[in-house]
Amino acid sequence: MSILAVDGLGIAFGGIRALDAVSFAVPRGMIFSIIGPNGAGKTTLFNVISGIYRTTDGTLAVDGLDVTGLRPATLASLGLSRTFQNLQLFTRMTVLENAMTGRHRHESRAILGHLVRSPATRAQERRSRELAMACLARVGLDGEAGRLAGALPYGAMKRLEIARALATEPRLLLLDEPAAGCNAAETEEIDRLLVDIAASGITIVLIEHDMKLVMGISHRVLVLVEGRVLTEGEPHEVARDPRVIEAYLGRDAAHRLVEAPSYA
Repeated sequence: MSILAVDGLGIAFGGIRALDAVSFAVPRGMIFSIIGPNGAGKTTLFNVISGIYRTTDGTLAVDGLDVTGLRPATLASLGLSRTFQNLQLFTRMTVLENAMTGRHRHESRAILGHLVRSPATRAQERRSRELAMACLARVGLDGEAGRLAGALPYGAMKRLEIARALATEPRLLLLDEPAAGCNAAETEEIDRLLVDIAASGITIVLIEHDMKLVMGISHRVLVLVEGRVLTEGEPHEVARDPRVIEAYLGRDAAHRLVEAPSYA
C-alpha cells in the first residue's frame, strides 16, 4: 500500500483550473520528486495535500485512510509534515527553540501544568528539548543550538526548517524547494541529508528546481505542466522523454541530467 495516494485531484480559483485530474501514488521510503515549469501547480499541489487548500475534485489518502479535506493539524497528527518554498523561521528565536516548535503536536496543552510548572510539564519539556537537539544533530546544526536563527547562513536556515519538520516525527515529509537559493556546497549537504532521511524510513515528496539534485537522489519523478501530469517515471526515463525536454528541460539540460551521478 502506498503511503500517499492522489486520485483525480483538481482545484479551481475562479475560472482557472490550477490542478486538473492529478493522480499518482508514492510508496513508503521513497524520494518522489515533482518537477515542472514555474506556474505548473507544484506548490498548489502541496497546499492541497497538506490541507491548506481544499480540493475541488478528487481524493487524497495517507496510508489507505481518506484524508480529503482534513485540516493541516489533523494531517500532522497522522504523520504528515512539510516545509515551505519561502523560509518560515522564527528569526528572533534560537535554533533550538525553532526546532522545538516542531514538538508542539506531541505536547500536553494543560494550562495548569504549565502555570505551576508541574513535574510532568518539566519532563515533557526535557523530552522535547532532547528530541529537538537530536534533529539538529541530524542536520548538522547541534553546535548552533543557542544561536539566533536569523543569524544563520542561508543554507543552514534551510536545514533548520528540515530539522523542525523532523521534530514532528513524520512518516511523510513534503519539502518545497529545500535547496532553492543554496550554493553548490549547501546543496550537496541537503541532497545527502535527504538520502539519509529516506533511508531511515521517512517518505519524501520533493519539489525542486535543481535538476542535478532531483535526478541524483529521486526514485521516481513526476512532471507537472499547466496543472496536469505530463509523465511519471524513473529519473533516467523522465530525462529522456521528448515531451519533458520540450516542455521544461531543454535539450542541453536533458543531456547533462542523464550524466548526473546517483546517490539513491
